[in-house]
Amino acid sequence: MTDELKLKISLLPDSPGVYRYYNSEGVIIYVGKAKNLKRRVSSYFNKVHDVARTNILVRHIHDLQYTVVNTEEEALDLENSLIKEFQPRYNVLLKDDKSYPWICITKELYPRVYMTRDPLRRGARYFGPYPKTEVAHALLETVSRIYPLRNCTHIVSRETIEAGKHRLCLQYHIKRCQGCCRGLVEPEVYRRYIDDVVAILRGDSKLVSQYLESEMQRLAEELRFEEANELKHKYLLIEKLRSRSVIVSPTIHNIDVFGLHRSDDYAYVHFMHMRSGSVVQSLTLDYRIRQLDEAVTDGELMSLAVQEIRRRFAETYKADRVREVVVNVEPDVDFEQLQFVVPQRGDKRKLLDIALKNARQFETDKLNRMEKLNPEQRATRTLTTMQRDLHLQQLPRHIECFDNSNISGTSAVASCVVFRNAKPSKKDYRHFNIKTVEGADDYASMAEVVTRRYTRLVQEGEPLPQLLVVDGGKGQLSTAVEALEAMGLHGQIAAIGIAKQFNEVYFPGDSVPLYIDKNSETLRVIQRMRDEAHRFAITHHRQQRGKGQVHSALDEVKGIGPATKKLLLKQFKSLKRIREATEAELAAVVGPAKARILAEALK
Repeated sequence: MTDELKLKISLLPDSPGVYRYYNSEGVIIYVGKAKNLKRRVSSYFNKVHDVARTNILVRHIHDLQYTVVNTEEEALDLENSLIKEFQPRYNVLLKDDKSYPWICITKELYPRVYMTRDPLRRGARYFGPYPKTEVAHALLETVSRIYPLRNCTHIVSRETIEAGKHRLCLQYHIKRCQGCCRGLVEPEVYRRYIDDVVAILRGDSKLVSQYLESEMQRLAEELRFEEANELKHKYLLIEKLRSRSVIVSPTIHNIDVFGLHRSDDYAYVHFMHMRSGSVVQSLTLDYRIRQLDEAVTDGELMSLAVQEIRRRFAETYKADRVREVVVNVEPDVDFEQLQFVVPQRGDKRKLLDIALKNARQFETDKLNRMEKLNPEQRATRTLTTMQRDLHLQQLPRHIECFDNSNISGTSAVASCVVFRNAKPSKKDYRHFNIKTVEGADDYASMAEVVTRRYTRLVQEGEPLPQLLVVDGGKGQLSTAVEALEAMGLHGQIAAIGIAKQFNEVYFPGDSVPLYIDKNSETLRVIQRMRDEAHRFAITHHRQQRGKGQVHSALDEVKGIGPATKKLLLKQFKSLKRIREATEAELAAVVGPAKARILAEALK
């Protein structure tokens, strides 16, 4: 396995998706699906397999690509379409002409509803595909119980009805059909049944669920538990349809999908090509905006991407005659014979969302790859972002955060946590017992710990932080700044405060807070510092409070040290039991002399 392949595997996401293995000639030799891409792909390379075919496959893997999707159902569909398109050498399943089943509704006077694996009949409507055949069967069976639909293959028209060509069958006599072949039900009434079935197949399973629930309840009341359990199984299958796949859709033919995702310095465009309702090609382009122009618009970037894809896949465009292109940003150039649409809902919107998800995943993989090759790069990028967001003069490589903790003014303590290069430096953490403040006064406590901390750093000649973060709002920040000014350090250390409720960031002398994007690295680092300072302060406060609670009357008895106290508590479990014990019982544990002292002191 090459170093490049090792790196790719280590950076795979823990998401559902489809992976493709390539040999040294760039030919796809295997396509697979995974609930967790990283875990599944890694399993190929970390052991010797029992199946010789798999070991041979691993030896021929030279590169891999993958596509992330939302659910396992979508992964199943995409795997199916890719295997049929590329016929990989090491895939055994799905290479024949069979496909997942669809449910078909014919276009007739009295339409039929049936399952098929060949969705090619003109004029008919198809719903699916269903990766599990039992789901399609359960859905059809449930629909037929609710609606009296015909299931015969006769050609029924007004002419055949008038001629009396067909006889009423068993389905009519058992009330599963209303006699369509003899015209005993009006086409308009039957059409309403079909409209309801279409709604159910489109995903509105509420009617089916209600019917199944009522039937389960009825059967359970009649003590027919086995039949009720069968309906429960069908109910669970129908509910699973809510995560129906959109990777394959019979209504989408020969279109392109472009999803543009833009960050500060880069733009990523994920391209997917649909042929006969299946995704058969995908590629992600990345552009460095600074190399182009910092003022480049999203429309210009989309134009560049479309032009590049047309150049790379010129033969595909000629063969498939692509006319419709789904985008999230319209290009600023008119391309001949191409119609651009920005869908807001439906299957095309879901396809666009998948393209955007893959574009964002490409960015994540790229950053992870760069950070793995150069660990300092991520820290530098984070610190640069913080410097820009917080308007700092220096890169904040050394940051300190303070927090106070007390209960009704008792056991007042404070904590100082230190981050270096945006990561915790736990060896530099410090906690403080408040010495000069009585009662619950957070402002005075903050002034004391800031003064004590930086007075000591100055005396010992230690470097000062570039940024001071105070866990609190304007009041705590003002107190900390005043303490810095009193020491003559205000110009050397920048200070900010972060309020707990809305993550508002305050600056000295400014009453209007800064609201940072909740997804920004700056806010994540500040929040982590605040949480660490709070945790460290609470831990120290509990220790101090615990020490106070352990103090008891035994500590006041002369001649009874910690070891004797430990023996007594181990034997009698509590001070109350020690008081109630006789002198003889005490002597059996600590000896007669100490027993006499205890008896006199406690009783």
